[in-house]
Amino acid sequence: MANFIIQMKSKFITIGLIQNKVSANIKANILKTEKMIRQAAKKGAQIICLQELFQTLYFPQWEKMDKNKYAETIPGSTSSAMQKLAKELGIVLIVPIYEKLGNKFFNTAVVFDEKGKNIGRYHKIHIPHDPGFYEKEYFEQGQDGYKIFNTKFGKFAVLICFDQWFPEAARQVRLDGAQIIFYPTAVGEIIGYKSEGDWHDAWETIQRGHAIANSLYVATVNRTGRESQMQFFGQSFVSDPFGKVLKRAGKDKEEVLVQKLDLSQNEFFAEGWGFLRNRRPDTYKKLTSNKLVKNSKKLQTVAHYKDEIKALKGK
Repeated sequence: MANFIIQMKSKFITIGLIQNKVSANIKANILKTEKMIRQAAKKGAQIICLQELFQTLYFPQWEKMDKNKYAETIPGSTSSAMQKLAKELGIVLIVPIYEKLGNKFFNTAVVFDEKGKNIGRYHKIHIPHDPGFYEKEYFEQGQDGYKIFNTKFGKFAVLICFDQWFPEAARQVRLDGAQIIFYPTAVGEIIGYKSEGDWHDAWETIQRGHAIANSLYVATVNRTGRESQMQFFGQSFVSDPFGKVLKRAGKDKEEVLVQKLDLSQNEFFAEGWGFLRNRRPDTYKKLTSNKLVKNSKKLQTVAHYKDEIKALKGK
């Protein structure tokens, strides 16, 4: 089984997560976030990740909103401000925004390195469409694949919110060389709807499972507070490669979460458990098939689906 006598040379870096409450005032949201980024950098954070759609309300909880009210080009006012800040503070900054690219719209994370250089962007690949999360109405599916950002401080991937439920995505970026997966997120519960289970527990558990199965760090940043009928979980967290939560933010509090990581632990656990070297890719061929990839016509008649819609309307 696991061999924990392996000696690895430590490689320490410090990351920061910015957990915010968001208002309808985009300018105020950006200014508040800038202040919190400075706090994280002052505490030693070298890579800082913001929450999904950090400067806007989570507008996909409503249908038929004006896309242009929330979307920006890259470069644009928000990304330019974040780019300047990354250079000033000498940090790597992960900035998730709603991007307008030509006549298409994407849920995007753009990354700036410590010199303020735009080193790439990731377009969210998995797009949900459920009551309170009408994302297919607003976001194109990412077509450019998963990205590894190789920075001065370490290699990481950014997967956005709904991506976090898919083990295939986590495994892919680990095989591509990621040492950390950052998950910018906007996840919560619909007020007035009684869930069939503990969604927060499921949300955290699956991400800790990705950390264990892939022997790497997972850092998840979620928003907090109430927006219309949505109450966000908060509880941003960092998990080590053994699934241990190193630090967790509160439920309803804006926080600057800073955590030191030893990236050598990835190799330590990978060697000890052997989950990567003992894989059998020859047996996984159906993972790339289109089996079960189809639209469901059943949801409209499911009771809990109808209950969610009522709760969103405050009934």
